[in-house]
Amino acid sequence: MNGVFVIAEAGVNHNGDMGIARQLIDAASQAGADAVKFQTFQAEKIVCKTAAKAGYQAEVTGQAETQLEMLRKLELTPKMHRDLMEYCNQKKIMFLSTPFDLESVRLLARMDMPVFKAPSGEITNLPYLREVAKQKKQVMLSTGMSSMEEVKAAVKILRDNGTENIILLHCNSQYPTPMKDVNLLAMVEMGKETGLPVGYSDHTRGLEAPLAAVALGACVIEKHFTLSRHMEGPDHKASLEPHELKQMVEGIRKVGIALGDGVKRVSDSERENVSAARKSIVAACKIQAGDIFTDKNIIAKRPGNGISPMLWDDLIGRMAKHVYFPDDMICAEELER
Repeated sequence: MNGVFVIAEAGVNHNGDMGIARQLIDAASQAGADAVKFQTFQAEKIVCKTAAKAGYQAEVTGQAETQLEMLRKLELTPKMHRDLMEYCNQKKIMFLSTPFDLESVRLLARMDMPVFKAPSGEITNLPYLREVAKQKKQVMLSTGMSSMEEVKAAVKILRDNGTENIILLHCNSQYPTPMKDVNLLAMVEMGKETGLPVGYSDHTRGLEAPLAAVALGACVIEKHFTLSRHMEGPDHKASLEPHELKQMVEGIRKVGIALGDGVKRVSDSERENVSAARKSIVAACKIQAGDIFTDKNIIAKRPGNGISPMLWDDLIGRMAKHVYFPDDMICAEELER
């Protein structure tokens, strides 16, 4: 990957409607994201009949239906997946989808999806991690709701089963995430502890956290988006709208450029200001040839195209070879033996 890899997380914000799904792909492509990601699952294989909705899901969709009933309406069939991948190819954006069960992993593998994104909820699922690792693809592992020990255990499973190309995504699994719980420094620490590249999967409402994550070294940013936060469904309210997604991508690209290469040097843009901003040694008063240079008769003033004040001590105590009037630059030959 060159630069920060931006994943526009469509998730289940298509509401089971292929027309909406294509519009989400359009929006992600127009925003400049590198990939648009959906979710792949068979509801009956990932949740029990009696499982309650998560708190944030119940808050926006109510308790009239179970989590299973809600998820059934959001499933994408294998044909839908293939159609969406083809549409992504037309729009020149990478198709990704997060699998939530073993058969979904295998479906996406058959589609030759280049990257597997493992969600936070599966970080303690040994059979799942083993199946993902067996695909020998790059794995992006979200780490919401987990401790460092759990992260390391999951990484070991992936490695033991054939996957070395791993990126860890720092994440908080509350929708939306309170800013006080973002803890971006944990992303940095996770990279140090594991020696792996890190990124950030963001569930806050704004743009500040992902931009800060890039400044701290994130190589991947993932963010939920929707066509409208007013749409019905569990994830819309914690998602960006298309214009905000575009703003985020533009901001990430700018921050990435601003980070540079880490070498401290005079930049091309500032070079022209060196003379105007720096100072040279000039006469503070009239100096006769034969006078001794002292702290009283010289001063540092702009512009900076004469003797640098860093050579002040080399000049002090020498005998002037020329006559100088106030503000005359001291000649370089005064430093010659």
